Amino acid sequence: MRRRALSAGIGAVVALLLLAPNASAHTELASSSPKNGAQLARAPHAVVLTFTETVDPADVHVTSEGKRLTVQRAATGKPTAVTVGIPEPKTRTGAGSLNLDWQVRDSSDGHASSGSLSFRIRAAAGADTAPGDSGKPSADTGRETAATSDRPVHLAWAAARWSGNLALALFVGGLAFLAMLWPQGSNDRRTRRILAAAWACGLAATVAGAGLQGAYGAFGSLGDTLEVSTYQQLLDSEVGIVLACRALMWVLAAVVLTALLQGGQRTARSPGWRVGAAVVCFGLLRTTGMAGHNSEGDHPGWGAAADMVHLLGVSLWLGGLTLLLLGVLPRRHPTELSAAVSGYSTLAGLSVAAIAVAGTVLAWQVVGSFDALLGTAYGRLLLLKLALLAAVLLIAQLSRRWVRTRLDIAVLLRGDRATVRPFVYSVAAETGLVIAVLAATSLLVTANPGR
Repeated sequence: MRRRALSAGIGAVVALLLLAPNASAHTELASSSPKNGAQLARAPHAVVLTFTETVDPADVHVTSEGKRLTVQRAATGKPTAVTVGIPEPKTRTGAGSLNLDWQVRDSSDGHASSGSLSFRIRAAAGADTAPGDSGKPSADTGRETAATSDRPVHLAWAAARWSGNLALALFVGGLAFLAMLWPQGSNDRRTRRILAAAWACGLAATVAGAGLQGAYGAFGSLGDTLEVSTYQQLLDSEVGIVLACRALMWVLAAVVLTALLQGGQRTARSPGWRVGAAVVCFGLLRTTGMAGHNSEGDHPGWGAAADMVHLLGVSLWLGGLTLLLLGVLPRRHPTELSAAVSGYSTLAGLSVAAIAVAGTVLAWQVVGSFDALLGTAYGRLLLLKLALLAAVLLIAQLSRRWVRTRLDIAVLLRGDRATVRPFVYSVAAETGLVIAVLAATSLLVTANPGR
């Protein structure tokens, strides 16, 4: 009966995943009038903002010195432009500056993009001036920054993404490690606890992340994540549908995990369970990538495929590392060391190669140029992630060298603690750095693209 329910649920979700659309690219500021950085003779009464897509004035949030400004449809009637009302200056003499922080919510996927504009005022008089007096609109949209009032929500959202990504890697990679390299580990108490905790964290992070993403896109506060209306509004967007699919996949993952915990090693070796687990893991990986930046750029199909390979590689790498560190090595069984460690060494090498190729495609897909890589906050965060990944690879090379030269000795000595200790330290350091890479990845997903 359980197998029939699982098969029916998997079939329904696979069909839903195939029909669900990818989350579209973010709405960005294309130009402003006056242009960013312009020197104005007088403070303007209004500033016109033109975006890359159609926007609703209610979805545009602009503040100056912490005060929210009035946003209306532009007089030109363009669906991509809005007019921001600028209040009268407090003094009519003296030089100064006008700083605007803007944030816009994409109407299709609920993602929020933000930035800031700055104008120098030579004389802060309130005389009339047309929005376009300083010249033609410019594509210079200013530095990327999040509105200060939304920063706690953004940080909480990034934390939820990190927790969800970590849980995904541990769950998917852990199941793959048991199925391919260490079926007997299904009866290990520590391993079972890790998988159960990963499942609970993954489901909780998905639900909490949906509320935080909805609150951030609606310019709300942390308290808004507890409002039912926040989730209702998010479900009206494409990204809301994707998040609902992901939550459903975690529910189906409970069925897969329960079967493994009940059947142990026999279930881990079962072809039927392996097929069901593979389908559920595919659904989890696919719905995670659909809410990211992979669909942006000129070739969204390539981005989606690269994102899938990238997530799978990271999951196999980190999930395997964790079970190796906390499951296989503490037991110190010679046959398990010989099979699991050598097999994982090969699997990790393939995973790293896949991560490198897919990561290159994704980076160019989203960033698009070397200038954006070096000149934007998104690009610099990506470089930090690459630096951490390089450190991980150096430590991983030490682990592979131990496998080639010391594994046979460790097996002969029946997993002697002193012999295995250097490998344990290397694997622990590698695991910690991969978790740090996941943190950088979570910030990238919640940040504005580098274009």
